[in-house]
Amino acid sequence: MAPSYGSLDKHAEKVRRVARDLRGHPDGRPLSLRKQAISHQVPKPGDRKYSDDKLDISDLDQILEIDVVHRTCTAEPGVTFVDLVAATLAHGFVPLVVPELKTITVGGAVAGCSIESMSFQYGGFHDTCTEYEVITSAGDVLRCTADNEHQLVFQMVHGSFGTLGILSKLTFRLIPALPFVKVVYERHATAASYQDSIAAHAQHRDADFMDGIIHGPDLYVLSLGHFVDTAPYTHRWNWVAAYYETTARRSEDYFTTPDYFFRYDRGVTAVRPRSLAARFLLGPFIHSSRVLRLAEKFVWALPAEKPDVTVDIFVPFSRFDEFMQWYWVEFGPHPLWCVPYRPAQRYGWLSDTWYAGVTDELFVDLAIYGYQQRDDRNQYRLLEKKLQQLNGVKTLISFNYYEEEEFWRIFHRENHFDAKRVVDPRNLFRDLYTKTCRAARGLD
Repeated sequence: MAPSYGSLDKHAEKVRRVARDLRGHPDGRPLSLRKQAISHQVPKPGDRKYSDDKLDISDLDQILEIDVVHRTCTAEPGVTFVDLVAATLAHGFVPLVVPELKTITVGGAVAGCSIESMSFQYGGFHDTCTEYEVITSAGDVLRCTADNEHQLVFQMVHGSFGTLGILSKLTFRLIPALPFVKVVYERHATAASYQDSIAAHAQHRDADFMDGIIHGPDLYVLSLGHFVDTAPYTHRWNWVAAYYETTARRSEDYFTTPDYFFRYDRGVTAVRPRSLAARFLLGPFIHSSRVLRLAEKFVWALPAEKPDVTVDIFVPFSRFDEFMQWYWVEFGPHPLWCVPYRPAQRYGWLSDTWYAGVTDELFVDLAIYGYQQRDDRNQYRLLEKKLQQLNGVKTLISFNYYEEEEFWRIFHRENHFDAKRVVDPRNLFRDLYTKTCRAARGLD
């Protein structure tokens, strides 16, 4: 067993402080969190979180233990994946699922449903977690696992977006890793051909990583990665060229393992700066967290009426071709990031009504990042309606326009409020609908 990176005694002191602050906070005044890392939810100018009282959890940012025998890591929620990968890779391991941006935190990955290119095998990051420590709004500290008395809370923290108390510690599984990743690019001219290839690779599990970039209606690129011991060269793609653009023209590429994990850190398909000249001058200095910090600082200047579309949507694999045909008509030639995703379990936060229509074992996460709305239609709302027709679902990281009853036909009302009574009986963190569909748009 490797030595601890942070002190468990110091962690306990932090937990006692947060619990004390929660007990002392007055009823009726919602709380938002003050963290060390930048939030990776889409900044929204009317979001009530900017005027809420703040609970400081910025010091919950330490790796506590890397257990190489049991292949687990225990960490506080504010640990970023860039630091986590560096620490675990020193022991020859990495998390089973590593989100694409360096400063996504392990706590944010659970609360916000993070997935990536190993998700066709292992599900989301939350599916690799074995234990959570949760501080309730009453100041109690709960140990939550899949099979103890707090198993409902354990299930519901995933996808809770901070509405179910404070996640203060988590334990998750690791997998052996090699120092380099080789990526081979397949090109497909149709959605149907692309779909067939994804199905074959998912069935045979003949790659360590699988994702892709859909550049347009006649160019679907599938990226298949393999851990390797050596590499003839490596790329980082963090200056003029954006990584997603290179997938349209290269047949293969090599990365160090950390550079593979964070190959999209400049924004996946919404790369800043947009012009080649500006990338030449500023490319090495512009990354996702810096863009998000600027957006948070000047959030008042962001458009509230026609915001850019930045959202991940999950489409049943059998409906992929149908969705793509609709997308090219309604959205036009805007590139998508595609991540095949096999949910590792039935999630407690999705409703029985929603699951009644589920027949697929595999989904695709299609990420629409930085799409500029061009007419009078609300494209977020178009996506919400189309996904209900396809029995898909979208993440709640950005703008949400659901009516309340419509929302609770998708998300599990009873499970949410049952967990809420345990971890947030004072409703300091709002319920899921109110926080993501009302307060986020300044309506609560």
